[in-house]
Amino acid sequence: MARYTEAVCRLCRRENEKLFLKGTRCYTGKCASTRRSYVPGQHGQGRKKVSEYGTQLREKQKTKRFYGLLENQFHNTFLTASRLKGKSGENLLRLLELRMDNIVYRMGLASSRAESRQLVTHGHFTVNGKKVDIPSIKLKAGDVIAVRERSRTSSKFRDMPERPIPQWLTLDREALKGTIVQVPARGDVDLEVREHLIVELYSK
Repeated sequence: MARYTEAVCRLCRRENEKLFLKGTRCYTGKCASTRRSYVPGQHGQGRKKVSEYGTQLREKQKTKRFYGLLENQFHNTFLTASRLKGKSGENLLRLLELRMDNIVYRMGLASSRAESRQLVTHGHFTVNGKKVDIPSIKLKAGDVIAVRERSRTSSKFRDMPERPIPQWLTLDREALKGTIVQVPARGDVDLEVREHLIVELYSK
């Protein structure tokens, strides 16, 4: 499985926005984007005029990095979204939110999407009672996600800090089991992104 292996704090600095890629560290004074709030590189502190294409590119890059996807994965997801009924941009965000790794993160069972992806890959979860180890699978309303029986005694899950759960999800912290109540609407996605710019970029 292809994945990004370089410094993730550099990505937040490049987008000039916290993408919360390192979990709890992003909320502390150690956050790199807080200590160095400028674009990385030799000319990072210089002021640059951004073109229309540059603005569209930054929106795409920010969204892609927020969910931890590489370019081919993100583009293929967009192509799928463009074939669905409704607005392509909203369909894209909906498909990204319904990824297995994102659901695990949203339920508070991992501190970051990178950690949730690792936990899913290692086979710690089931969907509707069946073991799942593919982070990219798309879930649907009614699916039940649970920590596997043999993984429930792990301090990783028992000692996890509580975090707000989106309204379109439920979580039973005692049973370490959650359900997708409904497909998320655009208003349920807390990422500040102008998805229409991504559509414009890929439509060129």
